[in-house]
Amino acid sequence: MEKRVYNFSPGPAVLPLPALEQAQRDLTALPGVGISILEISHRSKTFTEIIEQAEANLRKLLEIPDGYRVLFLQGGAQMQFAMVPMNFLAGAGKSADYILTGSWGKKAIAAANTQGDVRVAWDGGETNYDHVPEQANLNLDPNSAYVHITSNETIQGVQFPTEPDTGNVPLVCDASSDILSRPVPIKKYGILYACAQKNAGPAGVTIVVIRDDLVKQSPDNLPPMLSYKAMAKGKSLLNTPPVFGVYMIKLVTDWLLDKIGGLEQMAEINRKKADMLCEVIDGSAGFYSVHAAPGSRSMMNVAFRLADPALDGPFLEQAAARGLASLKGHRSVGGCRASIYNAMPVEGVQLLCEFMLEFCKKNR
Repeated sequence: MEKRVYNFSPGPAVLPLPALEQAQRDLTALPGVGISILEISHRSKTFTEIIEQAEANLRKLLEIPDGYRVLFLQGGAQMQFAMVPMNFLAGAGKSADYILTGSWGKKAIAAANTQGDVRVAWDGGETNYDHVPEQANLNLDPNSAYVHITSNETIQGVQFPTEPDTGNVPLVCDASSDILSRPVPIKKYGILYACAQKNAGPAGVTIVVIRDDLVKQSPDNLPPMLSYKAMAKGKSLLNTPPVFGVYMIKLVTDWLLDKIGGLEQMAEINRKKADMLCEVIDGSAGFYSVHAAPGSRSMMNVAFRLADPALDGPFLEQAAARGLASLKGHRSVGGCRASIYNAMPVEGVQLLCEFMLEFCKKNR
């Protein structure tokens, strides 16, 4: 069997080994069914039980109350960039507020601009998106259709520590890269959505948690596949859903509940990993530096630079030789990036920290 390396990729990303091993064991034939999950009908009793259990797990982990729907959709977060304004901005006679904290927020704004008027309530571009705003710095319209945030920007490595106060305006959140990493006060959100391939499962399935009153507001003149109302009515089964992706979400959330113990425990582990890594960076006397400002640093994606960019290549090559893979940073920020999602074990971060200390000592 091929030896697994520590995969620091920003997505598709590392998955919990117990979930992968269970999928491997049952891939040829699900126990008691005799059919692979890759072959099973989405209308079958077996898949109905799988998707219902995946939803039940999400409801338990995120403490989703009555009055919210859980949908399993396709198209990734970028489909949601379009669906949200199609359902709630186009023809509404209002603008929508977007809080711009990085690259994915820019893409969300670009999609929304095709459907209606968009206001940028705050833009961190002056400092290359190295922090999230304080409440006092937000220019929010109390009459806007909704307020959109990206809770965690994978490229810049900034994360909202708490939700902005949007009053009576629905808060819409792209939580793609930090869903299930910490407890979330769902009642503060009108919509929370996330592509699965960072923390919840493989690419191909998107989780949407949406308040019932917003489902009802979805207009009737949209194509069914782009309508929250139609998708909710069809229980995510208007067409063949991403069956394997939903199955993997079920296995990943089983792991979070049964092995980790819930999101409080997961957040504690994630904070430990991020603190370990940032301690090495902050203690390097400038050899390494974190892109994000203190107070806005992500627990999921640590974007960092070496003081001498000429060392980036050797750093990445030597890290890969140690089994530390996919550490190259995004071109818009440069340097390196360690994505330390839920499934990245503490041991992987420890090994990275040891390598970084050694590399610093040899190349200072």
